Amino acid sequence: MLATFDTHIFWEALSSSPYWKGALLALELTIASLAAACVIGFFLALGRGSRNRAMRGVVFLYSWLFRATPTLLQLIFIWYALPQLWPTFASSWFKPFLAAFIALSLNEAAYMAEIIRAGLLAVDPGQEVAGRALGMSRARILRRIVVPQAVRIVIPPTGNEFITLLKLTSLASVISLHELLTASQERATASFRYPEAYSAALVYYLGIVSILMVLQAQLERRFTWSSVGRRRLRVGTSGIPTFSHDAR
Repeated sequence: MLATFDTHIFWEALSSSPYWKGALLALELTIASLAAACVIGFFLALGRGSRNRAMRGVVFLYSWLFRATPTLLQLIFIWYALPQLWPTFASSWFKPFLAAFIALSLNEAAYMAEIIRAGLLAVDPGQEVAGRALGMSRARILRRIVVPQAVRIVIPPTGNEFITLLKLTSLASVISLHELLTASQERATASFRYPEAYSAALVYYLGIVSILMVLQAQLERRFTWSSVGRRRLRVGTSGIPTFSHDAR
């Protein structure tokens, strides 16, 4: 006989403290990991474009390592293997949240490096040349000219990475991090009501990701250049083509 879906158990799980605390923990881990990944990815992107062959080789190996191995394996390695290789991590301060933060940050940095690198390359090289002609150093050119323009290109795909990273936090359940999936697994095991317990977690993920998708769409409309709406070719009275930028 098929068991019926108990809505009372479902709503009880949906409104329970472990669920919303697990959802907040997943968001905290996502924000912290993405912030660290952006910083690491920025320097990796600069290293990828370096004239130093050794530097480019190190960046390539880093990207190859973290993109070619499963994120789950990286989590397990950092939580279980790293303390054996480096006794410092065997201390009580090394918590599941920190292990998940390290693993997800290093993993996401490999992908953010490519996104940031694409954003930097999209900036017109002539602007860097103009900065050099004005006597600006490379660091100042990056800070004042290149990076501000690259941000407009990098932000929309970064929003997509944020959504992906949020879903990847569920993998941290294997190292006993008490995030949303762990809360649903514990409730399902305790009550033997798997449909209600996992459906409640599903609703949380759908709700959070839906909000993030709306924010991502707004970011894309705000920051993505459109050849039709944002840059319109205009011919002046003198007959010389000029470009006008439409403000929104």
